[in-house]
Amino acid sequence: MDDGLLRSLHDALALTPDNAALRVAVIRALVARGERERALALLDGREPAEFGADDRAFLAGVLIDAGAPARALGFAAADTAEALVVRARALHALGEQAAAVAAYDAAVARNPTVEDRDLRAQLGATVRDHGGAGPVRLRVVSNDDTDRSELDRLIHPQAPPVTFADVGGLDDIKQQIERRIILPFQKPSLFARFKKKAGGGILVYGPPGCGKTLLARATAGQCNASFLNVAIEDVLDMWIGESERKLHALFEKARASAPAVLFFDELEALAGKRQYTREGTSSKLVSQFLSEMDGFAQNNGGVLILGATNVPWAIDPAFRRPGRFDRVLFVPPPDRAARAAILRILLAGRPVGDDVDGGLDGLAARTSGFSGADLENLVDTAADRAIAASLDRGAEVPIRGADLSDALGEVKPTTAEWLTTARNYARYANEGGQYDEVLAFLAKHGKR
Repeated sequence: MDDGLLRSLHDALALTPDNAALRVAVIRALVARGERERALALLDGREPAEFGADDRAFLAGVLIDAGAPARALGFAAADTAEALVVRARALHALGEQAAAVAAYDAAVARNPTVEDRDLRAQLGATVRDHGGAGPVRLRVVSNDDTDRSELDRLIHPQAPPVTFADVGGLDDIKQQIERRIILPFQKPSLFARFKKKAGGGILVYGPPGCGKTLLARATAGQCNASFLNVAIEDVLDMWIGESERKLHALFEKARASAPAVLFFDELEALAGKRQYTREGTSSKLVSQFLSEMDGFAQNNGGVLILGATNVPWAIDPAFRRPGRFDRVLFVPPPDRAARAAILRILLAGRPVGDDVDGGLDGLAARTSGFSGADLENLVDTAADRAIAASLDRGAEVPIRGADLSDALGEVKPTTAEWLTTARNYARYANEGGQYDEVLAFLAKHGKR
């Protein structure tokens, strides 16, 4: 705004001092020009009730920037999300951290579009003074007093417990696991009468993203057992003998934590066929793995060893011997009913429109061949559209059926390539009927 127009508005305000809209317009112009002292002077003697709710939130921000947070609280007394954010800033400036955090959280709960991560970081900061009474003191600002244990928690956060209720579909597999795996953990005395021990080894295989890892975590949750998720980097080491030592240490930890579920994802990296390995160290690691699973020198009672892989044909056949991974379960892509159940689980807790729930069965019918991960990608894509609409409108917009339909045009199924490869192994390398489940699935669902 140029000087002439601003001067004209200022003169008009002098003639009509009760014109609140004009007063706010002049203040906004002065703030835009960086003349905050002149803007602040126009608020002398004025009460918050003279202005509208949106203007009061703006004026409260002007007062905070001018170093008058106490007075700003009077202008930020409304319960709107915008006013609560300004109130949080004022309370923070006054040193009332707990009240500031409460006001900010209430604002975000009312309208997530007002979220400000920088402001939230400031509200969570603490200020400490270090030093004596001399002229030089050290003032330290930190978000928390993170120690080593807290750092470990942040790097390896404890995953929330998962049960079969969190796994959509796979009812037949869950029933098998319940009967053959979980019951021995829950009723050890009965199974001991029949000389059956809890634990053993289970190998689950299938296309990527169909719930193998989630199923393993849910099994641990159903057993109420410790869940030890072994990553490849937890075992493999460049130094000779270290990989075997680490693997032994992991099994020892599982035995000490029994009942426990020891889960190896991407099992082929640790248990690949030895005849195809050029390095003797890889062969030694497989031998160590087999020795740990046999439990000849140790007692593996109460330890369930779960392995998951996308390429079961790459696993060394010695692992399929009874007493090792003697139970093999095929985790197929979800069928229509399972896809509808997965969609409901993925949408639970998200803001959704009234037209979504009734249309999930139809959406499930249109997602043949989708894995659980594909469905999650579908829901996330629809959520991105709802978030963009919320930001444009300045208020929360739920996920609508149209968002899911539009997302379906972008997200494609990823299981077809795996099923094509598995079909070849099932037809021409099905020793002992180990891929009969794959053939049955393909016969039932055809090329879909």
